[in-house]
Amino acid sequence: MLTAPETLTFVLTGTILALWLVVAGWAIVRGIGMQRRAAFASRRADMLSAMIEGAPAQPLVVRADGLIEGMQSVGRLFGLTALPATLDDLLAGSTSSADGGLARVLQDVGQAQQAGKISRHRLRTADGCYVELTAAPAPGQIANQGAALLWLSDATPIEDTERNLKHQREEALAAFDALTGLIEAAPFPIWFRDSDDRLALVNRAYVSAADAGHAAEVIERQVELIEPVGGETARDAATRARAAGEAMARTVPVTVGTARRMMDVVDVPIADIGVASYAIDRQDLEDLRSEYRRFSDARRSMLDQMSAAVAEFGADRALRFANRPFLSRFGLDEEWAAGAPLFERVIDRLRDNGHTPEVRDFPGWRAERRGWFASTDMIEESWLLRDGSHLRAVAQPTPDGGLLLVFEDRTEQVQLASARDTLLRVRTATFDNLFEAVAVFAPDGRLHLWNQRFRKLWDVPEELLAAHPRLDALLERIADRLENARQSSVLRQMVIGATGERQQRSGRIGFADGRQFDFAAIPLPDGNALFTLIDVTDSRRIERALRDRTEALEAADQVKTDFLSRVSYELRTPLTSIGGFAEMLAGGYAGELPDAAQGYVRAILDSTALLGQQIDTVLDLAQSEAGTLSLERRAVSLGALLKDAIKGAEGAAKAAQVTLDQSIQPSIGSISGDARRLRQIFDQLIMTAIAGFASDAAIPPGGRRVQIVGDGTGDAARIIVSDNGPGIAPVGALAVSGALVRQLVGAHDGECDMVAQPGEGAMTSIRLPR
Repeated sequence: MLTAPETLTFVLTGTILALWLVVAGWAIVRGIGMQRRAAFASRRADMLSAMIEGAPAQPLVVRADGLIEGMQSVGRLFGLTALPATLDDLLAGSTSSADGGLARVLQDVGQAQQAGKISRHRLRTADGCYVELTAAPAPGQIANQGAALLWLSDATPIEDTERNLKHQREEALAAFDALTGLIEAAPFPIWFRDSDDRLALVNRAYVSAADAGHAAEVIERQVELIEPVGGETARDAATRARAAGEAMARTVPVTVGTARRMMDVVDVPIADIGVASYAIDRQDLEDLRSEYRRFSDARRSMLDQMSAAVAEFGADRALRFANRPFLSRFGLDEEWAAGAPLFERVIDRLRDNGHTPEVRDFPGWRAERRGWFASTDMIEESWLLRDGSHLRAVAQPTPDGGLLLVFEDRTEQVQLASARDTLLRVRTATFDNLFEAVAVFAPDGRLHLWNQRFRKLWDVPEELLAAHPRLDALLERIADRLENARQSSVLRQMVIGATGERQQRSGRIGFADGRQFDFAAIPLPDGNALFTLIDVTDSRRIERALRDRTEALEAADQVKTDFLSRVSYELRTPLTSIGGFAEMLAGGYAGELPDAAQGYVRAILDSTALLGQQIDTVLDLAQSEAGTLSLERRAVSLGALLKDAIKGAEGAAKAAQVTLDQSIQPSIGSISGDARRLRQIFDQLIMTAIAGFASDAAIPPGGRRVQIVGDGTGDAARIIVSDNGPGIAPVGALAVSGALVRQLVGAHDGECDMVAQPGEGAMTSIRLPR
């Protein structure tokens, strides 16, 4: 057991040890805390240093003794690798300041150290960069009393930006001045309204158009140039444009001075500051448009009157116009054409209607025609259509990229050209094969054309004629072929008279070989002269023989006439005696005759009457041919005369078993003529028709018939005598009778037609003028 002292000692020792442990623990804990605070402070210092290093402005402490403290990055702002010790050394690399020098900077730093004044300057470094410097008194926590804190930052981008902005400002001011001058000098009115839509700016053109003194007067009085349209004023239109936030245009009439003109007015809102407006005079444009419209209408009307087919296509290849000949020529519907079909569709429609040439590859052919739009020159083609028509197609590109098509029908011209070529060939062949020698001389006397007959007749070489010699040289070459060399002067005068005096002349020349030629010089419409020579040697010989023969025939005809007259007289005397004795026998002057003798006497009387009639006919025919047949003209009723002739022929018709059918109309009327000769015509016609039936011929169906028709018109009478006999041409006495009828009808200025068809009968028609 411990004693009290030991226990106390033990207790004290334990207490001391416990206190030691507590103090030791406290010291350990405090050391750990201080270590942590030191580490935190170190990390914070590093972070602040990094932040300052990366900040756009670097701090610099300037002590009262001129020494400086700061980051190394401050030196780099002045192009130094390390921070110097004093401010003078730092600023020694700077060449200038933006406000007048380095002394000012040092002065401001001094004022910040002594008076606590804050100032700001911009320095330009030696390498051309700019440093922004702000001087202020340094806080006591940083440095002792009298120190200054400088904040330095790179101001080069700011300086560049300011320089650019200054340049842009100067350019904007210059542009504004130029724009102001341009607006002022603009020939059309320009004005500006403020945010209250009141006039704030006008140019000289506005002042002039408003008939005001100056711009200030216009703005003060708010003179509006544009008159209200539909109750809307110019200010209302500007308000509407500003509310819509977009430019608005309108065309309104404006009174400028004393003239009324159309103008395009445009209101342009400018942000929230106002509305700019301008007015462009379009009256001249409207006048030009009206004039162009009238010109276009007149042009289209003129194209409609043309015979050529015309179509106009736009730059989009759509049909803009087609005249009436185009529509009718190609069979196009006007309503279809009004729908502006494309060029390709028009070509397709032309092909469907058979109005394009026959080609093997139509799509390719159409594509080639579509290329006309891109051509720079006029294109001309000839189209031969399926119906034989020839078209001349002209494609003229227009300045606006369109195409003008003109189709001209050349069918007639081609046919005329072909006919002309054929005619020229025929004329040349005819010209060379004429029996006449033909030559054409020009007005200057040169030989222009000739045929082969001309060359052979004068026996001159082709080379001479091909040189187109003058008339004098040619006549000199051929003078020795003439019967008389002086006749060459006659030929010269004939040609000169035809070319110069335009007179036709003719004559006859003889050749040295005895041939005779008739020549003629005929003026031609083109000023040339046609010279012809025809060989009349044989014709002259034949003419002489014909003249001798004519004289002999005339003498023989006179002998025949005298003979017929003599024979007729000599025959009529015994015939009259025979007839008289026969009549006496028939009258019983020689006593009563037996029946057989009576028949013989009647036959003698009939024969003598017929023979007397034939003698009269021959005598009348001879007198007619000799021109001695006389007519006693007076009014004669043809109907009564014709009926008497029919009645007189009834006996002969009955004996020949012929039926006489008559149809005499009142229109036959009367004429002025010789009644005895007209009765002779009717008797000859009827008796010839009856005599045309042969006694032994077969009787036709319906019997032997002779039809006599008489009618007429206001200017002539017509008599037709027809039969159904054998239809044989009259011979012998019948031919003489027909010849007499023709002569007697001709003596009455009439016409006579005789027709005979074998087996169908004969018909004689005469026409006697009134």
